[in-house]
Amino acid sequence: MTMEPTDNAQPGAQDPPTPEAQRTAPVQLPAHRVRRTRMGGLWVTAALSAVVALLLLIFILENGQHVSISYFGAHGHLPLGVALLLAAVLGVLLVAIPGTGRIVQLRITAHRHRRLDAKEAAGAPGPIPERDSPATGRSQR
Repeated sequence: MTMEPTDNAQPGAQDPPTPEAQRTAPVQLPAHRVRRTRMGGLWVTAALSAVVALLLLIFILENGQHVSISYFGAHGHLPLGVALLLAAVLGVLLVAIPGTGRIVQLRITAHRHRRLDAKEAAGAPGPIPERDSPATGRSQR
């Protein structure tokens, strides 16, 4: 008489792993995600800045022809690359100076709102003053 193996296991069920299989199976570690840090961002910014500075240096060295520059009666001679770089820097300042003024204005308004909110939360008596909109600087009515 031959004994045929009977299949008493339920479909889809697996046999428990043997101790030998447990030792050889790779261990599944949980995947951790590393968050970005300020220092990491600073490092990337420094690397990109170095690449841009290198490209600017190459541009200036390749455009070394002297050109005549006149500005409000001032005359001079500069290498072409330096003159173009100077024009680009002045263009950046043309945007950065008003932008800085606007950022300062928004920070002052936000500070004022935080101070008023703190007074309201503390239950300070008195009328509530009109608040300026942080986006426009105008009162909301």
